Amino acid sequence: MDLIGRVKKICLTPQAEWSVIAEESTPAAGLITQYVLPLAAVAAVAGLIGGSLVGQSLPFIGTYRVPLATGLGVAIFSVVTAVIGVFLISLIINALAPTFGAQKNSAQAFKVAAYSFTPAWVAGVFQILPALGILALLGALYGLYLLYLGLPRLMQCPADKAVGYTAVVVISAVVISLVLTLVGTRIAVGTMGAGGVAGIMGGAVGGGATPSSVAADPNSALGRLEKLGQALEESAKKGEAAAKSGDQAGQVAASLEGLSTLLGGGSRVDPLDVAMLKPLVPDTFAGLKKTSSNAEKTGIGIIMVSKAEATYGDGAEREVRLEITDTGGVSGLMGLASWTGVQEERESADGYSRTQNVNGRLTHMESSKSGDDEFAVVVGGRFMVSAKSSTLDVDALRAAVARLDLGKLEAMKDVGVVKK
Repeated sequence: MDLIGRVKKICLTPQAEWSVIAEESTPAAGLITQYVLPLAAVAAVAGLIGGSLVGQSLPFIGTYRVPLATGLGVAIFSVVTAVIGVFLISLIINALAPTFGAQKNSAQAFKVAAYSFTPAWVAGVFQILPALGILALLGALYGLYLLYLGLPRLMQCPADKAVGYTAVVVISAVVISLVLTLVGTRIAVGTMGAGGVAGIMGGAVGGGATPSSVAADPNSALGRLEKLGQALEESAKKGEAAAKSGDQAGQVAASLEGLSTLLGGGSRVDPLDVAMLKPLVPDTFAGLKKTSSNAEKTGIGIIMVSKAEATYGDGAEREVRLEITDTGGVSGLMGLASWTGVQEERESADGYSRTQNVNGRLTHMESSKSGDDEFAVVVGGRFMVSAKSSTLDVDALRAAVARLDLGKLEAMKDVGVVKK
């Protein structure tokens, strides 16, 4: 791959370059090693030089330089999170595709995610001079424009839905960025100590109260967030101890443990094996026989998900698709939506979309005159059961899902959970 040429073209002539990229068959592994890692590394090294060697001038303090060991740890972690971030965003792009009339394609989704980050990594070079760091933000904003141009070409979404598609992906990216940033701060915990971090967070949330002083229902949103905070504090203490002893491997392990904790909602969650998911997909669904099925367990490192899906039909007009997904390693993000009671409702001439909590479960239903109807429900704060059809309405899909053994699925919510 001509790295420099690709960077120039995707930044200067993005519309033409997206068309070229759409026809390429570069595997994800090759894209990571030949494109993502080199650009992310350049930005990370620039940040290291600017933060630890050049330093930043602060009022009343003078020039402040991040300790070299800390800066190096942050640089390494930023490269790791660049790869993780691209992977997670690609999963989101692919998962959301049908919602916006696009076609699911994991390879294309990965390319959209990877190349859209290009301006942010290139602008990261300006971190060499901390005063110019704002230019890195401008690069990230230009990346949003690239994403907007890339989604219609690679994911084949209608032009009139590109804005909404982009907006939802961006919101998801911001959440992921915040999560990864929170984990990254623990690399520098040695300069502050876990106690100091916990004290600041405690003061911000509860007037200086420590986690042990908060009495909350463990099944409530506050109780679950308290559990998450306690688990993160334990990971921070491990990172601090490793930093004091000079154990770099221990620091990395603590950071990865923290990432796993955040994405798992306070615990490390290994998704179910496909052999456990496949029996949950019935031979008949919505009165139709199964015509095809598939099951897979995919991911990278601690970020793993598994899925079983099947298509049902009568060989004539009616057809429906059922998916049961174990969000596993990223179940914390799904759980957070359930805990906090996410709600959304919108209507148009084409149909309606509603997301709400029904009997303790987050549900989503969508009816469209021009596309698929969909009903989905989150079970156990971890499993997503989704049914889609262009020939059955949303009420029929909801009734069909209700006839599944969701209780059996919910009973498996703790399988693979490694408690902190």
